[in-house]
Amino acid sequence: MSDTTHTTVKETLDGPPVRETLAGFAPAYSVTLTEHAAVKVKEFLAQQDAETDHVALRVAVQAGGCAGMQYALFFDDRQLEGDEVSVQHGVAVRLDRQSKTHLIGATIDWKESLEASGFQIDNPNAHSSCACGESFS
Repeated sequence: MSDTTHTTVKETLDGPPVRETLAGFAPAYSVTLTEHAAVKVKEFLAQQDAETDHVALRVAVQAGGCAGMQYALFFDDRQLEGDEVSVQHGVAVRLDRQSKTHLIGATIDWKESLEASGFQIDNPNAHSSCACGESFS
């Protein structure tokens, strides 16, 4: 059984929005976090001095970099309107509405080699990227 859950918020006609959490299946999230990447996120989160109960990995796309757009991964305790929220391998992942359009189908993994280690984003929507892999268009 998968340890993946998916939370959706449904609007209701006569009351507040209702959150539904479905567990045990692999829904089609915009971004997939591999198990290896989730282990590294948990390690980094454990090193934080602050309260981390409501902190999630925020995945964002920002203007910049040599190819025009760049990825940003950071811990965030904010829930923004329109965020896609998922829990993958025990890690909460938040993705804002605008970034989501650039990241549908992307996979975040952790790679280690003699030369470098870090998160790698395999993005099927990137038409080109710079040599270092930090930015795309």
